[in-house]
Amino acid sequence: MSARPVANTARQTRLSIPRLRAELAGSVLVPGDPGYDTARNVFLRSVDRRPAVIVRPADAGEVARVVSLAGETGLELAVRGGGHGQAGHGTSDGGIVLDLTGLAALEIDAGEHVAYAAGGLTSGEVTAAAAPHGLAPAFGDTASVGIGGLTLGGGLGYLVRKHGLTIDQLLGAEVVTADGRVLEVGAERHADLFWAIRGGGGNFGVVTRFDYRLHPVDVVTGGMLALPATPETVAGFVRALDDAPEELSAIVNVLPAPPLPFVPPELVGSPLVLALLVHAGPLDEGAEAVAPLRALATPVADFVRQLPFREMFTAEAPNVAPRAVVRTFFSDSLDEAAAAELLDRLRTSTAHMPAAQIRVLGGAAARVPTEATAFAHRRRRLMVNVAAVYASPEEDAVHARWADDAAAALRRGDDGAYVNFLGDEGAERVRAAYPGATWARLAETKRRFDPDNLFRLNQNVPPVS
Repeated sequence: MSARPVANTARQTRLSIPRLRAELAGSVLVPGDPGYDTARNVFLRSVDRRPAVIVRPADAGEVARVVSLAGETGLELAVRGGGHGQAGHGTSDGGIVLDLTGLAALEIDAGEHVAYAAGGLTSGEVTAAAAPHGLAPAFGDTASVGIGGLTLGGGLGYLVRKHGLTIDQLLGAEVVTADGRVLEVGAERHADLFWAIRGGGGNFGVVTRFDYRLHPVDVVTGGMLALPATPETVAGFVRALDDAPEELSAIVNVLPAPPLPFVPPELVGSPLVLALLVHAGPLDEGAEAVAPLRALATPVADFVRQLPFREMFTAEAPNVAPRAVVRTFFSDSLDEAAAAELLDRLRTSTAHMPAAQIRVLGGAAARVPTEATAFAHRRRRLMVNVAAVYASPEEDAVHARWADDAAAALRRGDDGAYVNFLGDEGAERVRAAYPGATWARLAETKRRFDPDNLFRLNQNVPPVS
């Protein structure tokens, strides 16, 4: 576990809860208040922190007031959207949690194909609102993930090869900076800040509104395809997706088959490829695009069909709060030898559910120049995550070692990391997320907009001296 970055914490004022409640229309929760224990939780069960106060502001002006209060008191500031981050940065011990869930305004301009989405919304909420217009945002793959964290880190999802990353759809944003200003940013307004928030994480301010380009995506060919996992089928899946039309994107999970209704009892626990597919092109071409994947082996289950795109964002089961360790990296290849190594690593894990996830990139995401945004991995072929889900905190160390070793064995090519899937892994891994000139430009932008590193509870890029 790495030490957290620190900033100037000289206190100028004391935190006054009565005064804060009098100033804000949004809610203010402190220890002992009804709802506090629920509000302080984030997605991962392993994160258990007790903030001094949780504030749910009603608008950008109230966000600015809370940001200024954090600077005045020196208290640690945690900004929370969906709370899914692997490092648990959406909460704090003894600090201020700025919970954006009260910012829920959403406007769909169907004629212009634009969504104006407040920073507290989730991916599922925006996707559902766009769907009646035959439109969709290029988000991730999970309904409950907040659009803030997803977008600020890049955004890889079901439309990544067809339309690019989430940040490639961002037309503008409203940002509250560390000095309490509320700025409209875009390609021609504070362009350096606009560059930084497209991949640079939460280092530069609180985004209270995102303006997204929407795409004509309505009914797609998609769903789940499950195959027996062998070195040949895993590597074949990657090759077939590499050769597939850009309209086809997939999330390929490799794991021991869970006891689900579609898994025959004799296959439970055996290696399984469980892929979620979306072909966002003409419906009469979808089956042809998926055919090479189906041909790799006799499917264990095949739920790929024509369906409304919004159904790919079904809500997760309530009260799911896993304890997990995840390691993320980019790789340039995954052949049969690497696939065999992957399967061997899964077999050696003692976790309740070890898994690997493979995303084949390229397409529209790769055509954006690397220097155009703060996401610096445009040319990488694959993004891979290895994960272990388990029950007890006493198991933390053993599963972290397994994940570290598995990632090191499977990585091919230069180091790299997707910032949205990083845990609390230290400064070196944050640097891997922003290689080369990207880091230097981010650090300089940080100096301009947050010289005291107020926004430090994140995958932190400290300001250049």
